Amino acid sequence: MSDTYESILSQVRYDADGLVPAIAQDADDGAVLMMAWMNAESLRLTLATGRVVYWSRSRQELWRKGDTSGHEQHLRELRLDCDGDTILMQVSQKGPACHTGARSCFFRVVRDGVLVAEETS
Repeated sequence: MSDTYESILSQVRYDADGLVPAIAQDADDGAVLMMAWMNAESLRLTLATGRVVYWSRSRQELWRKGDTSGHEQHLRELRLDCDGDTILMQVSQKGPACHTGARSCFFRVVRDGVLVAEETS
């Protein structure tokens, strides 16, 4: 792996489990699509290939977005917040981002004190 990626990885502040939250945002319209976790290896693979790779905490393995669903994410830009403890990715999303089939994982909203689904697909 290139020294450039290692320099980037060294600026990320991972939590005690070696993970960092990563937010995926639609590069075209700015919609927040999802949040997942990355470790150094998933971040390295994302930077190297342009296909977004996450770390699945439940399966304890790398998870390349779209490998099973076909709903791939392609990296357009990666930003690191001022503290280095959160990643923001501008992505091109193929299909819905949420496993429920919704465009975004953030489709539930509080309206008049009640949690309702604003978007379902």
